[in-house]
Amino acid sequence: MNFCIVVPVYNSPYIKEVLLDILDYGYKLIVVDDGSDEKIYFSDLKDVEFISHKVNMGKGEAILSGAKRAKELGYDCFVTMDADKQHISSQIDKLVKSYEPNTIVVGNRDFSTPEVPDSSKFGRKFSNFWVMLETFKKLGDTQSGFRMYPISILDLPLKNKRFDFEIEILVYHLYTGAKIKDVEVECYYPPKEERISHFDKINDNVRLTILHTKLMIFRYLFLRGFLWR
Repeated sequence: MNFCIVVPVYNSPYIKEVLLDILDYGYKLIVVDDGSDEKIYFSDLKDVEFISHKVNMGKGEAILSGAKRAKELGYDCFVTMDADKQHISSQIDKLVKSYEPNTIVVGNRDFSTPEVPDSSKFGRKFSNFWVMLETFKKLGDTQSGFRMYPISILDLPLKNKRFDFEIEILVYHLYTGAKIKDVEVECYYPPKEERISHFDKINDNVRLTILHTKLMIFRYLFLRGFLWR
């Protein structure tokens, strides 16, 4: 299995720390700078390929840019990790060991620690509920950005390129008859004053509401085929 790590990043003060931690485990890296205020590039880091978007295009678009480059470099799958230190490099091996061809492996984050905010716990339950209605598949963490993807996800007709991308890709992947696997992983939540998030509580929630509404309509009116047009 030939894989790399893709890290989408937008204005993270922790990005070099995250990259160094991944490199300590010997993984090859593709970093996608999604229009950060200061260009992200570290000439002293080896085995890292940097891609830059001139403007912020959204997390989903950044992941797709990384996936396309991974395909060009000959990788057949890749792991995505966020740049906020939440995902732990030692846990990558759990995703890799659970991977099967044409399967998305999702890192089901351990939310039992007191540092995890109640809003994150509620958001995950809410998202899991709607994805279960749309796919009849019970997943543990549909909001986790810590995932292993096959390169074949590039063939999906994905239209949403921000945070809604991570829901859309799970649903469409399942609609092809492919599999998704959950793997329990540890995660790190920094103190409240050190957390960073680019989730827009108004605009991104509106996008997610529109997406779930569309998916529910297509699912229950048996018009799923329209999703591929």
